[in-house]
Amino acid sequence: MPVEKTSVLVLDCSEPEALAEFYANFLGAEVRRGADPDFIEVIGQEGVRLAVRRDHGFAPPSWPRPDDSLQAHLHILVPQDDMDEAEREAIGHGARPIDTKDNGGPRDVRLYSDPAGHTFALVAREGRTGE
Repeated sequence: MPVEKTSVLVLDCSEPEALAEFYANFLGAEVRRGADPDFIEVIGQEGVRLAVRRDHGFAPPSWPRPDDSLQAHLHILVPQDDMDEAEREAIGHGARPIDTKDNGGPRDVRLYSDPAGHTFALVAREGRTGE
């Protein structure tokens, strides 16, 4: 029988407490602290799991510069009709806009950086309102 497994996306940063609070507040999630103060999990609805880890030598990503390829980023799925409100929430919690042009309709994708400089996107999902 296979060993039970779960996965978590870990974001490195210099201030894990602040970054965990940003994502918990924005995603309506819960911060879970364990024995290691440099590793904090963010647990949300529908299986959302993130963690942040202190990296004393952390340098924020500089995407979209072509000399620094984007290694990974988060897609935060939002009901299509709620994109403007999600954008206000993101910025209200400390996100910085990178590219927020309204592409309209089901292909609306808006890019931000979190307080530590990681890139994430609000991505419209048609028909997901209330799920």
